[in-house]
Amino acid sequence: MAYAAASYAQAALTADQVKSFTLPNGMKFIVLESSAIPNANMYTFWKVGSRNEAPGITGLSHFFEHMMFNGSRHYGPKMFDRTMEAKGGANNAYTNSDVTVYQDWFPASALETVFKLEGDRIASLSIDPKMVESERGVVLSERSTGLENSNVRMLMQDLNSVAFTAHPYAIPTIGWESDIKSWNQKDLENYFHTYYTPNNAVAVIVGDVKVDNVKQLANKYFGSIPKRPVPPAVRTKEPEQKGERRLFIAKASASAPNVMVAYKVPEASHPDYYALDVLQSLLADGKTSRLYKALVDTQISNSVSAFSTDGFDPGLLYFYTVSAGNVGTDKIEEALLAAIDKVIKDGVTEEELQKVKNAKLLNLYRAQETINGKALQLGNHEVFFGDYGKMFDEPAQYEKLTVADIQNVAAKYLKKSQRTIGVLAAKEE
Repeated sequence: MAYAAASYAQAALTADQVKSFTLPNGMKFIVLESSAIPNANMYTFWKVGSRNEAPGITGLSHFFEHMMFNGSRHYGPKMFDRTMEAKGGANNAYTNSDVTVYQDWFPASALETVFKLEGDRIASLSIDPKMVESERGVVLSERSTGLENSNVRMLMQDLNSVAFTAHPYAIPTIGWESDIKSWNQKDLENYFHTYYTPNNAVAVIVGDVKVDNVKQLANKYFGSIPKRPVPPAVRTKEPEQKGERRLFIAKASASAPNVMVAYKVPEASHPDYYALDVLQSLLADGKTSRLYKALVDTQISNSVSAFSTDGFDPGLLYFYTVSAGNVGTDKIEEALLAAIDKVIKDGVTEEELQKVKNAKLLNLYRAQETINGKALQLGNHEVFFGDYGKMFDEPAQYEKLTVADIQNVAAKYLKKSQRTIGVLAAKEE
């Protein structure tokens, strides 16, 4: 693995290959010319997610992900997709607590069409009441079906609302049902004009393109869109958690108990980010991880995973496991917490650390083999770390970590007072 990472590093992307410019209206563009294949992509990161919502308007960020495909001045409902497909392209989008990202993939020859499509829906999105009602129904169905079909989604939603008592990270990205049913036209128009302003976006274009052409198209299709006031900052800070919190969810269809343990961790731009990322992988990535050995190999659980998301504010590191057979949640919890406590008490080995470091570097370089991986890395670093150039510092950030660093962040963040434990089962045990 180390040899493979070194081989990839020799052909890795370098900072001088990336160019950027900002329009007078504040919209930033990051461009990477890559002519290996005659394709390109455009990822547009909007700094708006459920973190920007409040009671009464929860779910609006995700809702606009739907509405952005339902008509603008020059393209009717669903014509965005059809126009892309006619040019041989495709698209997708996602929303989370911090950002909404629109992804376009297309033959490089369709670059101007994509700019026209994207610019048109920002300059003149249609918020037609009939389409609003249609999509409102779609989102309500998505919400109810998603929660019914996914134990982890239901558990995570309710755990977040317990872990966060003040910060809007308590809000589910899809929104609360009563809010979805009650948004009005004014709510939608205000939200769109507040957050879909060019100075609140970063666009990344990677592929068989030329920077000068991208700049010309950016000015043509985005340059006339007016700059608006910077969206209001999220001022609420989550108060310090001073004790363990717990919740139980009874779900009739749960075939086996589910346990989730989440710890408070800092924002993505924090200096401890890389050590925590390594700690997460060391604990839960693969069959040699600490939690796999402690839970799956011992037939206490049938699966174990860990996940976290990059965020502008302090968030959570989640550990999730599903019982094997009829193993009770007390035994699962005891084994999981014991494995975490062992890292805090005894630390990790040099061999474990180096293995995870090698995997991190390999994944980093492998992602750069595709134009999509490059676009996502560049955009995430620009948005969450404040500068796309910081992605080129990542190999050194991982390499300099020591076993002491890993033990220190485990002791600092994986504390009883900073955790929330959730259980989902068919009946209370």
